[in-house]
Amino acid sequence: MNSLPGSLSKTHRILVVDDEEDVRDIIAETLEDFGYAVLTAASGEEALPVLVRDGSVVMVITDVRMPGMSGLELADEIRRRWPKVKVVLISGYFLPQGEPQRFLKKPFHLKDLTSMVRSELGGP
Repeated sequence: MNSLPGSLSKTHRILVVDDEEDVRDIIAETLEDFGYAVLTAASGEEALPVLVRDGSVVMVITDVRMPGMSGLELADEIRRRWPKVKVVLISGYFLPQGEPQRFLKKPFHLKDLTSMVRSELGGP
């Protein structure tokens, strides 16, 4: 993980969940370049143990459509177990309908993602 001087990475840990490795890596690298500490998971099932182990995750960015546990199911579980953790849904196929989390439609500009993260968490 990269860290910028004065970064808020110790208090602003983000978990990126996407079954597409390239998408997951690009999002993670972008957020790391902005000074956030980033963890990754390839599925909702993989994300839950990460959240249990690492109590410092403050935001989860998750794809909606994934094999097994969907991003919506993951978001519901996060709201139930970790209500203070913010959730951002990303998808090229889904449009939110009254969902309480933030949403970005794929393809999105990385600057839109980082702006959303900074507005939710603050940052460098």
